[in-house]
Amino acid sequence: MGEAREIMDRVTAAVIGQDFDAAAACYAESAVAVTPDQGEIRGREAIVGYLKQQTEVFPDAGYESTQKHESGNVAIDEGYFTGTHTAPLPMPSGETVPPTGKRIRVRGCDLATVEGGLITRHHFYFDQMEFLEQLGLSQDASS
Repeated sequence: MGEAREIMDRVTAAVIGQDFDAAAACYAESAVAVTPDQGEIRGREAIVGYLKQQTEVFPDAGYESTQKHESGNVAIDEGYFTGTHTAPLPMPSGETVPPTGKRIRVRGCDLATVEGGLITRHHFYFDQMEFLEQLGLSQDASS
């Protein structure tokens, strides 16, 4: 196992374990994350704030890994984010969605580039429509 894989596994475990000091220690101060819901997030503190927010909204957050890869200084994970929506969910518009109490299991993939033992870029991918459908928040196209 190389450095990128080790750092990716460490940050995933830290976030799921809600140890945000440990998660922060995995990121470079000037790291950049790219997310489907919040766009580009710049800086360690802002990235960890985004990850913390996810576990506040889904306090029983889990991750079911299906694939783990490493190529050079890039680690790639594919799997399912799971959790129960029990707190207000901030939307990109600034509005919040009240807790639905629904359990989700959404497929995702993320790629982390590691330089000097720290994540410098972290791309998160997940299907926003699947996410909203599982929360019961999407509009039915047939109505």
